[in-house]
Amino acid sequence: MRLKDYPAIIRKAWEGFDSSIDVKFVEDISARVSTNHVFRVTLDNDDVVIAKLSYFGKYEHFKEDHRIIQTLANNLLYPYENVLARSLMKNNQVYTYRYQEDFVDTWVVFYNPIRAMNRLPRRLNEDQIRQLGKEAAKFHLASFRAGKSIPKSSKNLRTDIQHLLDILETDTGQYEHRGYIHILKKQCDVFLKNIQRLNVSGFDLMPVFVDWNIGNFSVTDDLKFFSRWDYDWFRVSSRIMDFYFFSRVVSNVGDRTVFSYLMSTLTEDRFMIFLEEYHKVYPLTEREVRFIKEAYRFFILNYVIKYGKYFFHRSYCTKLQKEAYELYFPSIEGFDEDKILKHLNLI
Repeated sequence: MRLKDYPAIIRKAWEGFDSSIDVKFVEDISARVSTNHVFRVTLDNDDVVIAKLSYFGKYEHFKEDHRIIQTLANNLLYPYENVLARSLMKNNQVYTYRYQEDFVDTWVVFYNPIRAMNRLPRRLNEDQIRQLGKEAAKFHLASFRAGKSIPKSSKNLRTDIQHLLDILETDTGQYEHRGYIHILKKQCDVFLKNIQRLNVSGFDLMPVFVDWNIGNFSVTDDLKFFSRWDYDWFRVSSRIMDFYFFSRVVSNVGDRTVFSYLMSTLTEDRFMIFLEEYHKVYPLTEREVRFIKEAYRFFILNYVIKYGKYFFHRSYCTKLQKEAYELYFPSIEGFDEDKILKHLNLI
């Protein structure tokens, strides 16, 4: 089997799930903006399931994340009880399949297809921003309540950053990040010191999806969350981890096909409107607001630097990592968190 014969791996995965029904065909429906792979699988009886194939990180984390997501999906109460796509189960567990052959190590999970309604417009007006702020807060509250009964996650902010530091000590890490090792180690050190100073482990912890690109969820006509998919950046952490992408959704420029991860959206007046409405529903604390820049730093370190080659095509990964050193990291220390604190009357 050649390295990228993903449909053949999907077929093997399905055979392990239910050998009584054959796969008719496998269609790649990946977004094409990253290296992730999603497939629509049509069975001989014309039933359809969605397959997600992944090959980065650890298989144990892949299984763990989907077990947590499944529990969250089952425990979210109205009106969010059907928002998340559910994985297929076998023997009372989320079914995952691991394919290992020679140097290939990849894994698969199957989802029931999820319905979608409206995608947010590329640029929101003020009323839409206010509604999204309220809805994000309500969803976070529901996730926090449901999250009290989810399985424990072995990943946290500190372990992920330590993993990056470990990578930087390897020959591969030294080669891939040559010329920037000292910068990355400094950014990791600052992050670890600041999350300890802010006592981030004491924040409300809940399942968060981090990537709220408008292509990852749908809404009703009145902008209530209707469905959510794409769980690549899922983790159990602070709700603040979601804020950077919400700031991008409500930004003045709006959603873009060609994009950068500039920090400026976090201080736009439009994001202040979002936070104002969010704060009315699920009040923020001063320490959480001061964590916003650290959540952004973590996003760049973990998802752009450490895992960028898995999430973005090579040319875009190179672009984003170059911008990280030239633009993203230098902008963090100049971040004006007091603007948010004053707007929310927290200082």
